[in-house]
Amino acid sequence: MHQQGYNFAFLDENTKREIRRKVLKAVAIPGYQVPFASPELPIARGWGTGGIQITMSIIGPNDVLKVIDQGCDGGVNAVNIRNLLVKTTGVETTFDTKAATIVQTRHRIPEEKMREDQILVLQVPIPDPLRYVEPSEVKAREMHGEMDYSRMWIFLYENIVKWGEITIGARYPSLVNGRYLIDPSPIPRWDVPKLDNADTLYLFGAGREKRIYAVPPYTRVQPLEFDDFKFRVEDFNGHSCTRCGASHTYLNEITGAGNGQKIYACSDSSHCDKLRRARKEGTD
Repeated sequence: MHQQGYNFAFLDENTKREIRRKVLKAVAIPGYQVPFASPELPIARGWGTGGIQITMSIIGPNDVLKVIDQGCDGGVNAVNIRNLLVKTTGVETTFDTKAATIVQTRHRIPEEKMREDQILVLQVPIPDPLRYVEPSEVKAREMHGEMDYSRMWIFLYENIVKWGEITIGARYPSLVNGRYLIDPSPIPRWDVPKLDNADTLYLFGAGREKRIYAVPPYTRVQPLEFDDFKFRVEDFNGHSCTRCGASHTYLNEITGAGNGQKIYACSDSSHCDKLRRARKEGTD
């Protein structure tokens, strides 16, 4: 039961209908940035108001919600967003990716493969990848309309010439359905391949710039790459999680307290806990 005094999911019904209409348009035109209108949430910038508004607009009483921040269910951002949504909806929550119907996330896609009956909502600070190369929003809109991404290709080429590799660690520009270039939110390169032909609907919300875009299920998503310089994900070869022993997940590098030694731990805390339990059960 949600707390009295609030509308269900906090937002008023007109705002939720507006956002749902724009979500439908975003799904119909994969990768296209759809502007939306809504009142400002009483939440500080940087806390993911775009993603929160999408979740508030699509969530229902029977949904099961999971909220993660940098892969962790216990991050400050995740805990506060979860508390807000529980207080205003009364929905059940979970740390288990498989048990959730809606996953709201900041900066990560869960390690476990998601299903077609699940929705992943990503919080986006900067929705347009052309911000790297074109500060004018008007000009950037024209470039998207004409599919003129030559400046981005030049930017990537100059990156390689200067550094010997593409130095974009997160927000790697990707082409959706062979048409629109998107900023996949500040997810690491490790997560970008998960967008391609996925079973799950991915919704992206940028609150500050009032933009929504989507990657529907079974849609091609191709990170930009050259024929002779292929896209690659982060390399954790030789390292494993200090908690669960995994070497096939995205790892956070942590400097040990006191001795300064570097250790590694899974970014996805829920998946890490599952692997730890499985390892413990296997040794019992």
